[in-house]
Amino acid sequence: MTAGPDRPAFLLVHGAWHGAWCWDAVRTALAADGWRTHTVDLPSSAAHPDATRLDGAHPDAARPAGLLEDADAIRDRLRRIDGPVVTVAHSYGGAPTTEAIAGAANVVRAVYLTAFQLDVGESVFSFLGAPVPEDDTGRTPPNADARRVHYTDVPAAEADRALARLTPQSVRSFTQPVTTAGWRTVPSSYIVCEHDRALEPSRQRELAARADTVHRLPSSHAPFLSMPGELATLLGRIAGSAAPQGADVRSDEGR
Repeated sequence: MTAGPDRPAFLLVHGAWHGAWCWDAVRTALAADGWRTHTVDLPSSAAHPDATRLDGAHPDAARPAGLLEDADAIRDRLRRIDGPVVTVAHSYGGAPTTEAIAGAANVVRAVYLTAFQLDVGESVFSFLGAPVPEDDTGRTPPNADARRVHYTDVPAAEADRALARLTPQSVRSFTQPVTTAGWRTVPSSYIVCEHDRALEPSRQRELAARADTVHRLPSSHAPFLSMPGELATLLGRIAGSAAPQGADVRSDEGR
């Protein structure tokens, strides 16, 4: 199957502690079905070359990038993609994507994969009810129990490779609030991961109530590693044929 001129491309946005590398298997599966894909590395990841910036109040001090810098990186990537785009954001990546797609003329749908579909004024921490640290200028390491929390259904060898590539994440990415909610003007779909231990399904369903369509996968927090083919199939369905507004479409792939 080949991509037609009006067929949207995907922009895949990773979550906290990860990088664009986490989408490799999904990109391969989508390409096999004729879909064009693009990725972006968020600067809030310490592995990113732009992970620090100079703060205006302290010109000699490097400060980790936060949600707003991540949103700028997503906007820049969107500007460099020709034709319509479907954004797919995982976990934390949903927050800067929400910020970035507001006013982006080429974005035709936003897909939130067990992601933070936040509203104006909300941050990841405020939605979770987590206390805001007095100093949010540092970085937080990956979860010490990431194998169980993120990769419980990922093959051991694949989980090992992913764990080795995780990097510290800026605290500011979790504390900065969203200033504009692009999903209020861009059609959106939410994919609930039913066995997620990182973002509980009950909290995902709260967020999914903001989306136009809801889909489900029987996966943990990382279906891009545990079931990349099934995820790619579902993304192709979402991008290729929009379900009626408000529909609750259950995906049984992989059962």
